[in-house]
Amino acid sequence: MKPPVYKRILLKLSGEALMGEQTGGIEGRVLNRLAVEIDEICKVGVEVGLVIGGGNIVRGSAKAAEGLDRVTGDYMGMLATVINALAMQDALERLGRPVRVMSALKINQVCEDYIRRRAVRHLEKGRVVIFAAGTGNPFFTTDSAASLRAIEIEAKLLIKATKVDGVYSCDPLKNAHARLYSQLTYDEALDQRLDVMDATALVLCRDHAMPLRVLNICQPGAIIRLVLGEDIGTLLQTGR
Repeated sequence: MKPPVYKRILLKLSGEALMGEQTGGIEGRVLNRLAVEIDEICKVGVEVGLVIGGGNIVRGSAKAAEGLDRVTGDYMGMLATVINALAMQDALERLGRPVRVMSALKINQVCEDYIRRRAVRHLEKGRVVIFAAGTGNPFFTTDSAASLRAIEIEAKLLIKATKVDGVYSCDPLKNAHARLYSQLTYDEALDQRLDVMDATALVLCRDHAMPLRVLNICQPGAIIRLVLGEDIGTLLQTGR
């Protein structure tokens, strides 16, 4: 097998990716499939950081819309990401892959505190590092947390795994004529208000020249093909 194109990546998974066909929670079959794919990436020599959202359990912004205090809702969402991180840790460790969960909130009984230098050291030793609890601050999404962590650990690529094949001109589930982009600049995505990541996450990536690849996690083997050099999904970068 040829060597990977990227030495270190940050993979962003939505919490919804863990639901499968369920309406919420974690479907074991889906969790295990994702763990196998992440383990395959590690086996070819890629260092993997991982951020998982919490939308399959609770989404702070949605709870705020229902009347809950926004700050309280966001902290609930951060705790939901810790639950997902622990589930993924267990699935990976059952495959024999060493994992460390690092939380932006102090929960020492179940995971480590996030310390950048320690996280980089874990990656260098071949451990998957799962970054939980977002940035540790309300009003920031897990997309922003993924951009921030990717920059901090000096990842070579940030991957956002979605349920569609990449970035479209509009919602492909609602418009059959939606155009799939192969490449975009961050300014183009921001100017057109494309549904990629929130603006804070995109600006972070743009200002720090962090390339972003958006792909379909529902396609088995997509991530391993990407890290080995195949052109999959949509590439976003600072300039053409």
